[in-house]
Amino acid sequence: MKNILIIGAGRSATALIKYALEAARENNWFVTVADANPQAAEQKVGGHSHGRGTWLDVTKPNDRREIIERNDVVVSLLPAHLHIKVAKDCIKYKKHLVTASYISRDLYRLGDQVKDAELIFMGEMGLDPGIDHMSAMQKIDELRDKGVEITAFRSYAGGLIAPESDDNPWHYKFTWNPRNVVLAGQGTAQYIENNQYKHIPYHRLFAEHDVVDIPGMGEYEAYPNRSSLLYRETYDIAEIPSLLRATLRHKGYCKAWNALVQIGLTDDTYPIVDSKSLTYYELLEGYVSRNLPGDTLKAKLAKMLKIAQRSDVMKKLEWLGLFEKEQIGLNKATPAQILQHRLQQKWTLEPDDKDMIIMQHEFEYTHKKKKELLISTMVLKGENSIDTAMSKLVGLPLGIFVKLIMQEKITATGVNIPVMKEVYDPVLEELEDYGVIFKETKRTL
Repeated sequence: MKNILIIGAGRSATALIKYALEAARENNWFVTVADANPQAAEQKVGGHSHGRGTWLDVTKPNDRREIIERNDVVVSLLPAHLHIKVAKDCIKYKKHLVTASYISRDLYRLGDQVKDAELIFMGEMGLDPGIDHMSAMQKIDELRDKGVEITAFRSYAGGLIAPESDDNPWHYKFTWNPRNVVLAGQGTAQYIENNQYKHIPYHRLFAEHDVVDIPGMGEYEAYPNRSSLLYRETYDIAEIPSLLRATLRHKGYCKAWNALVQIGLTDDTYPIVDSKSLTYYELLEGYVSRNLPGDTLKAKLAKMLKIAQRSDVMKKLEWLGLFEKEQIGLNKATPAQILQHRLQQKWTLEPDDKDMIIMQHEFEYTHKKKKELLISTMVLKGENSIDTAMSKLVGLPLGIFVKLIMQEKITATGVNIPVMKEVYDPVLEELEDYGVIFKETKRTL
């Protein structure tokens, strides 16, 4: 019997565990789900005959190594900085490793050791990163095989709330790690447009968003991701004149989020003194200059943000409860931690809420002296707050790839991401059975 270890039983693990257990039943494998919360692991396994849930504190080396040694393939759903501990153990005990996280420099440095041990370490095998790599690379290779010259590639993705569950003025709820949402975009976004490098620092990012048309869905806002330029080499399109990767949000989101940035509420670099006893009103009051005209906090804040007091942005801030005289209740918290705490009270999925993933690639190219635009779009909705589209699109690629390893259908040893044909073709083909279908439209420019 072959054995699979899944470390982590959080929200994004649901679809992966379900898929892995069914694959284990069909192939007489066994799945162990390990988590610091053993009850969560047991609940996700649900008494399945080919699986078990168990306790694991991954920071305890002996416990971590003992459980890794007993398995053939390890899937790490841990926070990214902990993957390196698991990776070194996997090399020691000659176990394959799969993660959905971006591959760190430390992991890449293990590449020679991984190859020498004839092991498969696959990172970025989720949604974004993951399905974005595979679907983009498949189409890029297909276009190149036709002899076309690709002149522009733009890729957009967003974890959103489905229209039927959209019941707040932000048109957003948390479908993935709340901390990552609050800190999104910090740094400087870099991309290339018509052979000119573009740099957008954080304080301008949400004010300079684009509007993108999603066929059949309407218009969405898009703000550039921080690291678009890295993908010129990753996708083997180093000479492409235009390349952009961006995040999608419903219209109106970016302007309101920019207000939170300008106020200072997304800052995670310092604690607020006496934050536990402060009210949200007092916190906001602390950011507004007393020299601004206006007899109310709302009036002064609107003046500071250079927006109308009755604007949609102010209505969004008010809906969050930032003007309420309610104690924050977090000790020594940073502004970003306070904001996250508030948003988790406001943006949590209700039991029957459906999330929605949109991914769209746009390719401009020249073919037989004609300029053409190919748009490839995928939209998938979740079923409820547990069986989310986010969980499905993070978990299923992991599960399918693990199955391919177990069936010895993957030859790509070393530390990789899923941009090779032997990976993206079978994974994307099976994903279609779960509704992950890219629909294409094409027109002449």
